[in-house]
Amino acid sequence: MKKLLILAITLCSSLFTVDAADKKDLVDYVNPLVGSQSKISLSTGNTYPAIAMPWGMNFWMPQTGKMGDGWAYTYDADKIRGFKQTHQPSPWINDYGQFAIMPVVGAPEFDQDKRASWFSHKSEVVKPYYYKAYLADHDVITELTPTDRAALFRFTFPENDHSLDNGSYIKVIPEENKIIGYSTKNSGGVPENFKNYFIIEFDKPFTYEATFADNTLKEGSKEQTSSHVGAVIGFKTKKGEIVQAKVASSFISFDKAAVNMKELGNDNFDTLVSKGKQAWNDVLGKIEVEGGTLDQYRTFYSCMYRSLLFPRKFYEIDAAGNVVHYSPYNGEVLPGYMFTDTGFWDTFRALFPFLNLMYPSMNKEMQEGLINTYKESGFFPEWASPGHRGCMVGNNSASILVDAYMKGVKVDDLETMYKGLIHGTENVHPTVSSTGRLGHEYYNKLGYVPYDVKIHENAARTLEY
Repeated sequence: MKKLLILAITLCSSLFTVDAADKKDLVDYVNPLVGSQSKISLSTGNTYPAIAMPWGMNFWMPQTGKMGDGWAYTYDADKIRGFKQTHQPSPWINDYGQFAIMPVVGAPEFDQDKRASWFSHKSEVVKPYYYKAYLADHDVITELTPTDRAALFRFTFPENDHSLDNGSYIKVIPEENKIIGYSTKNSGGVPENFKNYFIIEFDKPFTYEATFADNTLKEGSKEQTSSHVGAVIGFKTKKGEIVQAKVASSFISFDKAAVNMKELGNDNFDTLVSKGKQAWNDVLGKIEVEGGTLDQYRTFYSCMYRSLLFPRKFYEIDAAGNVVHYSPYNGEVLPGYMFTDTGFWDTFRALFPFLNLMYPSMNKEMQEGLINTYKESGFFPEWASPGHRGCMVGNNSASILVDAYMKGVKVDDLETMYKGLIHGTENVHPTVSSTGRLGHEYYNKLGYVPYDVKIHENAARTLEY
């Protein structure tokens, strides 16, 4: 792949300068907390610390807000409620398939307010590939490191008769030190059969099991199905004892989640951290910056990290090594690539042209995923999370596809791409009016969408079309 050299020129001679960004560990310039001091009334970025691989299927995050709150991590918060697997692209679009793990000590507690623990940024370590926090109320250190579709947690507990973990149908399998379950939580854009299947495997036998359903605890119970369920399992721990948990998930099945668990291999925690660091250094290393200040390097690579998170992989690799995906458009499991969690109204001007230039092989996979979206739903997406979402206006998928084609990033099935492009100019999605072209009959005849035909944002639509 190509490398690009950017010169960061400073006009103020009093600024501290360094010769060049360290090419070996560019990821150390990244601060995933940038933009997280936000709230619904005032945004400084509306971001959260995404602990993830580049374009990874699953992200992990410390959760300071309540489940379902789009501002799931805010820098001003002083308590962590859990460690959440998230797929949220923005607080406005919100999350889907999410579930959380939370280490506690003492009595079993499922209520997310009561189980929350005070934490300090002074004891927080936040890297794209690694997270660590000290939960003061429980005297527990939590660490996590991800792969594309799995993660490894490392908990350091105090001495306690009942050290516990909460997960979010759920089933406890004590003879295998395992919890399995699925989350159907979503904010729209999913078929009726949508599920995020997860498996959590611990390296220590359970001394306590219980499940919750709608805030009712059942000790000894091993299985629950309800709108809001969870499990509590306990260990007897010595002071400083480490308990590890392997976590993997799949949008296809429990069996596929078990295949995804193999991403962790036999690596120990520190090896996985090292591999994650290298993965980020590899993608960030496509651009080398010279001539700037330390703060400029931090800003540049923190922004670049954000640019390499979305759109996320929504495909998986089966046991035979084939690329497959659960379709968020028709609910079937089909061959080929799929990506999601991106709104083209926000990204067609800069992000996708950037990916075409710097990561053409990855962007080709994304373009193939767009072709599959058209095949499975009849339209290219405009805002996908994970399926079609009614947000923003315009038909910017056309510029995404054509820009890639003009820059040499060409899908294999050009005929289908062209048919899909034309179809999008002459139709609107039957249930998601932001997809296709609402008002196409006026635009194609008049060259604009009139103001008096009961179509909102007609000037914006005209400009976008």
